[in-house]
Parts: sequence; structure tokens; C-alpha cells
Amino acid sequence: MKKITIKQVLFCTISLVSSMSCYAEFADVIYKNGTVWTGVPSQTSASAIAIKDKKIVAVGSSKSLAEFSGPQTQVVDLKGTFAMPGFIDNHVHFFEGGFALASVDLRDAASPEQFTNRIADFSRKSQKGRWILNGNWDHENWGGKLPNKNWIDSSTKDNPVFVIRLDGHMALVNSAALAKAGITKYTKAPEGGTIEKDENGELTGILKGNALNLVLSIIPSPSEQEMLEAFKLAQAQALSVGLTKVFAMTANETEATMLDNFRLAKAQGLMKLRAYVYTPIEHWQDLDALVKKEGRGDEQLGWGGVKGFADGSLGAATAWFYNPYLNNPNSSGAPLTNPTQLKKMMSDAVEADLRLAIHAIGDKAIDNVLTDYQEIGGDNIESLRFRIEHFQHPNQEAIDTIGKYKVIASAQPYHAIDDGRWAEESIGSKRIKTTYAFRNILDSGAILTFGSDWPVAPLSPLDGIYAAVTRRTTDNVNPEGWLPEEKITVEEALTAYTSANAYAGFEEKMSGTLEKGKRADLVILSADPRKVLPEKIKDIKVLNTIIDGEVVYQSMQ
Repeated sequence: MKKITIKQVLFCTISLVSSMSCYAEFADVIYKNGTVWTGVPSQTSASAIAIKDKKIVAVGSSKSLAEFSGPQTQVVDLKGTFAMPGFIDNHVHFFEGGFALASVDLRDAASPEQFTNRIADFSRKSQKGRWILNGNWDHENWGGKLPNKNWIDSSTKDNPVFVIRLDGHMALVNSAALAKAGITKYTKAPEGGTIEKDENGELTGILKGNALNLVLSIIPSPSEQEMLEAFKLAQAQALSVGLTKVFAMTANETEATMLDNFRLAKAQGLMKLRAYVYTPIEHWQDLDALVKKEGRGDEQLGWGGVKGFADGSLGAATAWFYNPYLNNPNSSGAPLTNPTQLKKMMSDAVEADLRLAIHAIGDKAIDNVLTDYQEIGGDNIESLRFRIEHFQHPNQEAIDTIGKYKVIASAQPYHAIDDGRWAEESIGSKRIKTTYAFRNILDSGAILTFGSDWPVAPLSPLDGIYAAVTRRTTDNVNPEGWLPEEKITVEEALTAYTSANAYAGFEEKMSGTLEKGKRADLVILSADPRKVLPEKIKDIKVLNTIIDGEVVYQSMQ
């Protein structure tokens, strides 16, 4: 039995006399003298928070929380910094992000020469025969010309190359990779995929959509040690930007082992971050069997959701629209998964009590998914908390529909300031009016959640908040914001990264806001994002990330 101190006895005596609660134990830690944004609507900011046994026991003024301080209580002076609920990311490709940190970085390659030279340099340092992967290039950085295998073949003869466009729906492969996959100019592309050829009928090395699987299926699986190293890199990055939980999403149907990799990391004692894993919808039966055998995980690592693909991406011109692309008039995109088959898998998954998250970017893809959701969900649609991943280019009717049925718009705001550089060239001035329509979505009554889509976009939630609040495109062409009428407030963006994501994960009673009885997951920032100039939000520093009351990241500054 723990000893009760004289201070506790006196406090309890006074408390009983005054009809107040008697606290059996003092807090483990109290953070005071800060600005505490609880995330609770209409609640004014506090200045202190008390934590005990991984839970929040009180939030209020520094003076009022002094009563929770005992001989063993650690008291941390925030010195005016900003405390808030821990950030939650609605959509990451976690292991892919970890491997990307250790691979060639093409994200900001600004010319074909930079693109080519970076791959050549990385190849020279790589072991012979080792695959060169990831990359996350963006051909819009140099005017929109797609790369060609001829750019890299001469410098990568000893290394097969499979480097993806940052959206994950298009890749460049070199001749060595094409040979290993058995792809020739006579190879027929799979349904929902494209094998690009030049005007002479020769392979360019560009693969789109489901054609990526022709190569993905033959890339050797990473070793257990390589997987764990990727996990450690990704987790360190996530904690450093203030994330306390991520929703980890499959990037394609070949990632059936992603959950196993998370479970391995947990078994090795490496996990500090919380994660909920969505596995490929094509393997819903395997997930159903796991849930029936072992349950749905725990507060640190959970599972029980499946992700499917209705279409591709705008940048790869594979997003599915009603009308053709302006810069590609022979194409309106196409479904990535046969719509009838996708609906059957969605229905079966719901019948098995699995959660649904469906990737849909083009207006036709979004409408198809919404129609399926209404038919599958019926009168229970709101309680099922269906998600549409990205929800980038809906029409107004779709926005009104998600508001009516409370379908969750799982958006990634950084895409708006990235794609905003060139989106109008692809789909025209009319369709962009409802592109990344964050203000419109919130005004419809829908639930808007935010994340990164990392490594497609930067992982930092502060970058995402900056994007949603300013809508300044990355080329600095739109200082007042691209489609500025779709800007939202800082608090709305903070909510989208915290309590809205907790709701989407069926965890609003235990996380997402700083309230008594909830998890002690919070982040300390160097400044209040509501008080700085909007363009300075991305410069705010994460000082501490705290999970279950434990400091899991501390800035060296």
C-alpha cells in the first residue's frame, strides 16, 4: 500500500469540509505557465495540465492545479509555450516513408539534370544488384515532361530502378528493372494500368496505375532488419513533428504484410507512436480471420480496417473524372479497381464488421464510392464512419452528400498548395472550384480530417496547417492563396488534426482533446499557431511530444 503524506491528509480533510473531491494521489507531472489549447469547442484556453498514470487528471489555471502537486510530482514550467492535444495523421505510408528516408531523394529535383544526376550518384554508392526505390519525384517541377529510362540507363546498369512519382501512382523504371519483370513493348497492360510507349512504340520506362504491380511483385522483400530500421527512421521522424498517432494506409494490394511489420516492431519493443493499420481490401478475409482469432489490437497498435482504390491520382492523369483532362483530351482517367468488384469487397468487409477507407480523387470515382456507401450503409451509414481518402476533386453534390451522411473527408492539405501550381491546366477553371474545398466541406456539416499522405507530402502537421490556412502554392505564385475562399481558420485546422481524427478512429472518448480521463497525449510547440502570422505557422518548432504522459521526443534547441 502506498503511503499517504501529511499534505495529502490535510488536503483531503479540507476538501471534505468544503465538499470538494478528495484526491488519493498527487499528479505524476504538472505542466504549468503555458497556453493550453484543449481542443474542446467553446472552451477558453487553460494554462496548466496535470497527468497521472498516463491519463489527464485536470486541466485549468496554474494556480488551481497547484493542489495536485505533491512531493514526487514533477512540475514543468512551459514558460509561455503552447500545449495542445497530440497531432494525429489520417493517412501515412509509414514504412514507405521510412525507406524513403534512406533512399534517393528526388522530391525537390528541379530539372531533368538534377533528377538524372541524383539517381546516378545514388547508384554509384549502392551495392551491385540492389534495387533503387522510392524517390518521390515530381515532373511538374521542371515543366511537366515525364522522365524516360534513357535518362538513367547508362548510369544504372548494375541496379534495377523503380522510382515512384510522389503520388505513388506512376513510376519510372530502367531497362534492368523492365528485363527482370519481363516487360517488353508487346506486354499487355493490366486493367487499370498503362505501360507508356513513345511515338516509335518503344518503352519509355513510365508505368501507371496497376501496371506498377508488374514490377512491385518481383522486387525482393526487405529483410527483417531492414524493415525494423525503416520503422525506426519513420517513427523518429513522426515523433519529431509532434505526431502521437498515425493511420497507416496500404499503398497497393501487394502490401498485405504491412500489419505484420508493425506487429514485429511492437514485439521488438520499438513502438512509442500509436498506429492504426488499414490493410488492402483485396485481403479482407485474412483480416477478418485475424480479428476473430486475436481481436483488434490495443491502444498502441490497432487494426480492423481495409483500404481500397477507386482510382489513381491527378498528377498521373489516372484520377477518374466524368470529363476528359484538358491537357490529355483522350482520357478521363479510369477506375483502378473494377467498380463492381470493389463494391462487393466493400459490402463483404462491412458485413465482417471491418472499417472502410476508400481512395477516391476524381469526381466520378468519388460519386461511385458515395453511391456504394449509401447502398451498403443504409440507415446506419453515419454510425459506420465511412472514409473517403483524399476527396480531392468532388463536385458540389458530393460535398453536400458527405455533409448529409457524415461520410468522413480524409484530406491532406499540403496537396492543395502543391497541386495548385498546375491543377487548373489539367481539369480547368470550373472543376477546380470544388478542389480541396476545405471551407465548403466544413460548411456542409461534413467531418474533415487532416493528414499528410507521407512520403507523398511532408509529414509535419504544421506544414499541413500552414497549407490549409494560407493556401499559398509552393511556387509562391499565389501569396493571397489559391482559391482563397476555401481557407479555413487555424483552430479548424488544429481540430482536423486532432479531435476529428480521433472521431474518425472511434476514439473520441479517449483522445483528441485535453480533458480529464483522456490519454495524456500532447505536444508542446514553441508558439501559439493562432497568434503568429499565418505564413509563419510552418516555422513553429515542436519542443516536446508526449505519449501516455512520457516525453518521447524533446527538441535539442
